[in-house]
Amino acid sequence: MPNLNKLRTAISGGHGGDPADGAPLSSLTRLRITLTVFFALDGFLFAGWVVRIPAIKQQTGASASDLGLALLGVSAGAVVTMMFTGRMCRRFGSHPVTVVSSALLALSIALPAQTHSAPALGLVLLVFGAAYGSLNVSMNSAAVDLVAAMRRPVMSSFHAAFSLGGMVGAGLGGLVAGGLSPSAHLLALTGVGLVVTALAGPSLLRHTVPTAPGPDPAPGAAPAPGAAPARAKDGAEGKAPRRLDRRTRRLVVLFGVIALCTAYGEGALADWGALHLAQDLDAGAGLAAAGYSLFALAMTVGRLSGTALLERLGQTRTLVAGGAVAALGMLLGALAPTTWLALLGFAVTGLGLANIFPVAVARAGALAGPSGVAAASTLGYGGMLLGPPAIGFLADWFSLPVALTTVALLAAAAALIAYSARNVSAPEPTSAARTGVPAEGAREVATEIRADVPADATARTAHQEG
Repeated sequence: MPNLNKLRTAISGGHGGDPADGAPLSSLTRLRITLTVFFALDGFLFAGWVVRIPAIKQQTGASASDLGLALLGVSAGAVVTMMFTGRMCRRFGSHPVTVVSSALLALSIALPAQTHSAPALGLVLLVFGAAYGSLNVSMNSAAVDLVAAMRRPVMSSFHAAFSLGGMVGAGLGGLVAGGLSPSAHLLALTGVGLVVTALAGPSLLRHTVPTAPGPDPAPGAAPAPGAAPARAKDGAEGKAPRRLDRRTRRLVVLFGVIALCTAYGEGALADWGALHLAQDLDAGAGLAAAGYSLFALAMTVGRLSGTALLERLGQTRTLVAGGAVAALGMLLGALAPTTWLALLGFAVTGLGLANIFPVAVARAGALAGPSGVAAASTLGYGGMLLGPPAIGFLADWFSLPVALTTVALLAAAAALIAYSARNVSAPEPTSAARTGVPAEGAREVATEIRADVPADATARTAHQEG
């Protein structure tokens, strides 16, 4: 039977190819919905903090550079935590780590509004950043396991949920900005976060990704027919990560840099977009908050259409076009003389950046499995969190609009790097034994990672190989 027919049977849950060793598709669907809730909650809470940054800046009396240093606390806390969250996921499972991290994020979001100086703000943001980084790594690890079990490219849908949560959080934040103090608003977000975690947490802990003996498939790519994920439960303890050859590590870093360049823009707009609209274009508090909401809406729309876009254009064209569109949009958003043109620029930037991060992380996973996903995610989220402090320093040295143009420069750099990586491939079947990928699966990964080949061409190739 052709590989493509087997893959379709697995997706539909029919006989002879049920996902993950005969697991009911409905069970995986329930797990997907629960995990989507955590992605949306993460975006909702983070956006709620973002829209109150101007008010907290005024409350603490911080300058732009002081605020940049304080925001570095988020970066430091997140990056340090990301370095060992993967180990925690392997030991305890990604699902329990996700639940605990979500509760900690909800508790820590109330802390910034209780500070009255930039140093105190920086200290509490260390805690907030640690919880944020831990949640993002554990959620993505759980998503990678689920993608492999479902054998469907649904990673973009999780990131779409994050963007949708961010849009809702920013929109509600804008509505209450004039009537609620930052302390009351963020304390309310703590309550929402804890309630959602308490309701969704038991479901995530109860539903684990079914597995069967065998070698690891490449996350984000279809496993070889008949193969199933080999990790216990949801990525739990007992399995050491495989060693990667030097070439594969370099390629993983390459895709991690692409993720970093684009995530830099997400972090910059999240933390400085509202301030740019309010400070440089005299927008009101509600309209300034709507800037990030519009950006998040555009990213949500782009990510929901990501699968169709990849099938039509292929990976290289999607990455290059996305980087170019984001660069042009951010130039308009940063340098526009009116609020409405700046808002249009933010929306165009969101559309351009939408699919670059998920595709880059998925490519790293196809190359190196869970280790590749962890490395690329850490680089990517590091860019998201290191961008705001860099913008703060540049805003003091030059101006905030000029500082925001660096988002356009890095988006263009991501497009150039993606184009230069258009012909990279996963290890050849002869090295499959070293990487843990079956020979047939290695051929499929090598086909899929040829980023200039649209997904429908990949499907035809898989059909012919069968």
